[in-house]
Amino acid sequence: MSSKVWNMRRTVLGTALGLALAAFGAPQAHAANTDGSVAGRTQAGATVTVTNPDTGFTRTIVADSDGSYRFPFLPVGQYTITATSGGEPVGPTRNVTVALGTTTTVDLGAVDATNLSTINVTSSVLPVIDVSSTESATIVSRADLVRLPVDQNVSSVALLAPGVVKGNAGFGGISFGGSSIAENAFYVNGLNVTDFYNRNGFSEAPFAFYDQFQVKTGGYSVEFGRTTGGVVNAVARSGTNEFKGGAEITMEPGNWHSRGHDYYFDGERYYTSSRDQDSLIKTNVWASGPIVKDKLFFFAMYEARGASPHNTDNVGTTMTDHSANQGFWGGTIDWNITDNNTLSLMAFSDKNKDTGDVYSYDYDTDTRIAKTNEVYTNTGGRNWALTWTSYLTNDLSMKLMYGRNQRQADVSSQLDNECNRVAVSAGVPLPASDLPLGCTTSSSVISREDTRKQARADFEWTLGDHLLRFGYDHEVDTSDYDRHYPGPGGYYYNVYAVPDGGQVPNSNGGGRVPTGDTAWVRVRRYEIGGTFETKNAAWYIEDNWQITPNLVLNGGLRNDSFDNQDAEGRSYIKMDRQIAPRLGFSWDMKGDGTTKLFGNLGRYYLPVANVINIKQAGGLLDERSSHRFLGWQTQEINGFQYAMPIVGDPLPGSHTDTSQGDGTVGDLRSEVDHDMDPVYQDEAILGFQQMIDNSWSWGVSATYRKLHNAIDDMEISATAQCGEDGYVGWVMANPGKKVTVWGDTNCDGDADGYLTVDTSKEGWAMYRQDGVDADGDPIMTYIGQRGWVKPKRTYTALEFQLDRAWDEKWAFNASYVLAWNRGNAEGPVNSDTNFDDTGRTENFDDPWVNFGGNGYLPNDRRHQLKLRGTYAITPHWQVGANADVHSGGPITGFGVGNPYDASNYHSYYICVENCESDNSAERVYQHSARGAYGRLPWTYTLDASLSYILPFQGGGDLRVKLAVYNLLNQQRTVQVNQDLQSAISNETDSTFKLPIGFQSPRFTQLTVSVNF
Repeated sequence: MSSKVWNMRRTVLGTALGLALAAFGAPQAHAANTDGSVAGRTQAGATVTVTNPDTGFTRTIVADSDGSYRFPFLPVGQYTITATSGGEPVGPTRNVTVALGTTTTVDLGAVDATNLSTINVTSSVLPVIDVSSTESATIVSRADLVRLPVDQNVSSVALLAPGVVKGNAGFGGISFGGSSIAENAFYVNGLNVTDFYNRNGFSEAPFAFYDQFQVKTGGYSVEFGRTTGGVVNAVARSGTNEFKGGAEITMEPGNWHSRGHDYYFDGERYYTSSRDQDSLIKTNVWASGPIVKDKLFFFAMYEARGASPHNTDNVGTTMTDHSANQGFWGGTIDWNITDNNTLSLMAFSDKNKDTGDVYSYDYDTDTRIAKTNEVYTNTGGRNWALTWTSYLTNDLSMKLMYGRNQRQADVSSQLDNECNRVAVSAGVPLPASDLPLGCTTSSSVISREDTRKQARADFEWTLGDHLLRFGYDHEVDTSDYDRHYPGPGGYYYNVYAVPDGGQVPNSNGGGRVPTGDTAWVRVRRYEIGGTFETKNAAWYIEDNWQITPNLVLNGGLRNDSFDNQDAEGRSYIKMDRQIAPRLGFSWDMKGDGTTKLFGNLGRYYLPVANVINIKQAGGLLDERSSHRFLGWQTQEINGFQYAMPIVGDPLPGSHTDTSQGDGTVGDLRSEVDHDMDPVYQDEAILGFQQMIDNSWSWGVSATYRKLHNAIDDMEISATAQCGEDGYVGWVMANPGKKVTVWGDTNCDGDADGYLTVDTSKEGWAMYRQDGVDADGDPIMTYIGQRGWVKPKRTYTALEFQLDRAWDEKWAFNASYVLAWNRGNAEGPVNSDTNFDDTGRTENFDDPWVNFGGNGYLPNDRRHQLKLRGTYAITPHWQVGANADVHSGGPITGFGVGNPYDASNYHSYYICVENCESDNSAERVYQHSARGAYGRLPWTYTLDASLSYILPFQGGGDLRVKLAVYNLLNQQRTVQVNQDLQSAISNETDSTFKLPIGFQSPRFTQLTVSVNF
């Protein structure tokens, strides 16, 4: 092939790739998180101009001596690009689509494209293979979502990407590449809207507010940090020179929702969902256009949302009718100050107020009896970001952003002062009168407001074959928090069934249930409050080096620092110099943009959630005591009768446990490792992509992730210097590593200096129980120390993708992921035990909780198959489908106790002989390995849609889409009770593997939109 034909082919392919970006969401590199870029080559010294016809935005630069040019920080949209030299055009004008977080490559040469009859491409359907990208990402546009049956929330968009799965049914969320739900980051127009209190959730706008989404599943650049999971990056819509508007109504009537199933155990209903029903209607209106043509534009939206679901409690004795006021407003203003300076403002409010009217309920007659309470829930807040972009020179550009993210979380009820909450476990005998338990469904009174103030600066500087990207960002994350249980004394009563003579876990006060009793009561008081700040900062630098025309090397460094503070502003956990290197390459193997080999290595750090500041450094009171259960008593309030447990004396041998928090803020030097290491993950990806023809492409990649360290609370109860007399207490630290804390160095009983505890082999005081004394209290003998196992988590996956681009007729995407997620620590939350206090899991409370716990982790989904596509039956009718098939996660049989000492907390051991012996050394235990009890069933979710499109003469259209989610109404089990033994006993729990979480039933959604 001659060099002329070679260059012509590259030019056409490069242009086609740019035009195809909107049709297919493909990963591209070297662009910022709110916009995109255009780059390429042309005649040396040529004048290159890029213009957005819709907004009049124009920028002109001069190509370098080698003909290369680059336009960074371009708002997403459609552009034209031209090149001239000496007043004469250099090649034809090109149409370019700039997509979020991408670089579109367009070569401009003095070439007549009509002469390229041998190059048979159709740019509108050409799948994109970006030969400069080293990351793994999926782009989803508004046009994609209009065609597909995707439920209207950001999590559903993220779940379209390979390797992303739903989290535990108990507390939701999504998992990227084997990470827990608390390790992800979410952005809107560059503003970090991730929940920093518990890192499970984010601020969210309606679908119609967004223009594009970019779901990053791995290999992302040093611009992004504070995550060891994935990134969802979204950009809002903007106005143009043309006045536009529209309205959209989304309806989900209650009778369009299939009913859930009820579940029974030993003839008693323990899970009631057949009477639950959702109902939702949303009306969205929007307008956009010029304030000053070619200069100043607006986009504005308001959405009124009426949600009125109702649901029973698990045992079906109360019914709560909800009424939500979810009015949303949002908008953007874009100002082209000059050709080289722009200013953009994005703002939205997702504040929501929900009132739940609580009724006592007769399940048999399906009757609400009497209103007993009102529960008030306030969420969301106002968010905004102001961004200034300046093109300082041909080669140097800058973007500055300042923004604010607010999230409220208030829960209260009418009866907070008068009613305590009551809960029971399966198997507890219920009141003979079938009265509701307690007089409130509120488990806590919470007032919290989280406010993030964020500033960042990003720069791009082109130096020959090197593109330097560098920047700095800073956040101040403030939580104002107050929480307690409702009712007199702020007590929460939990009634548990236990085997006769069973030993209650020490974490609930310990003690033995007397023979003949069938249940016991945990009385718990939980209070905390204050204002807490965390300051996060980072700088980054990255070099994208075009080593040869076919080979790109990407190398970068990110330096993070985290500073978590207590209520008095003192640094509680402070870590800096967290150096995260990233290195990637992309090889255009044939030199024509059709085949790519790429790979990257990277390190990613995870910050400490604000919940740790609050609960560990905020004077937490967590008081638990165990008592005899003496039956039920009937009480009355406002004419409403209810049942309360009769709480007897404390169990023999029990105590009031305040080990998790005694209400005071102690000496923080003894509560935090002085030299703590951060949590980080290393990742390696190797991939291959290839165009099959003008319509199809395929790819395969391999991913390996390894998590290093954990930051969690550990009870250090002994030291090398003083043995059992060196008790330190609960410490936030790295389990299995050396921990430096303030403690007793000379064994006189007083903390007087720093000491180091190697928690890989010491730190836990072991005791053997040698019977009981005359008062029934256990006689404990100190038998030495033990350390903790180090946390481990690895994720290995093979990913296959097949794509066909949308060509106004049909599109298709298929992905299959074969993955292994192994270790002994899921991350900062525990899905298998429903423990979602991020960073304060039970995994490392004592050494036995995690001892012998290596195996397949809760987010292990061995097989993941995703299919989605659209087919246009006629120009007016389209059908769409989205299928998600997953194998189930592992099932573990947890026990209590262990064969090494007398502690009786959560463990991977079950007692099989002499379990009721007063001598712990006589008890015989059996290892109960992680994942040894099979797997949850496969889940199959099929969503389908039928759309009618009627274009209007002169522009605009009417669209009607009927979407059915979970079309086959699969309600398979997605969560089971994994407590094989809940107390030290010769028996296993009869409720082990009892289903407690299920797929959501089928529902139907009708969306009618008019755009003009």
